[in-house]
Amino acid sequence: MKFDLHVHSCYSKDSNSSLDDILEHAARNGLDGFAICDHDVIEGGIACSKRAKEIGSDLVVIPGVEVSSSKGHILVLGVRESIEPGLSPEETIKKARQQGAVVIIPHPFKMTSHGIGYVEGLDTDAVEVLNSRCVTDGPNNKARKVAQELGFPMVGGSDSHEAEMVGRSYTEIQADSRTVEGVLDGIRKGHTSPGGGKTPVSFVVKQMFIGHVNKLGRRLGIR
Repeated sequence: MKFDLHVHSCYSKDSNSSLDDILEHAARNGLDGFAICDHDVIEGGIACSKRAKEIGSDLVVIPGVEVSSSKGHILVLGVRESIEPGLSPEETIKKARQQGAVVIIPHPFKMTSHGIGYVEGLDTDAVEVLNSRCVTDGPNNKARKVAQELGFPMVGGSDSHEAEMVGRSYTEIQADSRTVEGVLDGIRKGHTSPGGGKTPVSFVVKQMFIGHVNKLGRRLGIR
């Protein structure tokens, strides 16, 4: 099955992607499912899972979160409770494990996006080696090299902040069942293979602009 394991919705401060638009484009772009991983909030993934059921979508929606640890971002899939930002990577992962969640280190060497900068020694289920918002090949190539050297399973994700880009890069997952737990178990077993391509630079620039506008709006009390 084909999954985008790194999608941002309007619940993220730097994205305006509605849940319905994400579901529409995920289906249009040939996905079997995706994970909503908003910045430090879990509500988007939970709401999108409910919305998929409301509209009768057969897409598998994994509730997730992109946690801002003290050293960089960490994806937690299958999350049920919030994990506070600012904890050490080790403590963040420990909190995730207490929920039985899957842990992925996203864009570890993309420092402009709060990449954690290392992988060795971390209790992670997989490493994101294909992030479609990496403008240059360097961060993805380094992540792949390190994951291969250390024997970590490899995954891909669009890191989309606009619904149209959902599935731009993805992960092929062998799962025993078309369920959230089945997919998560496939990741735990390392039955993953990254694929896809890059997000056009114009979309990356547009998302950055939206993020700055939203940040200004919050400071002014508009949003």
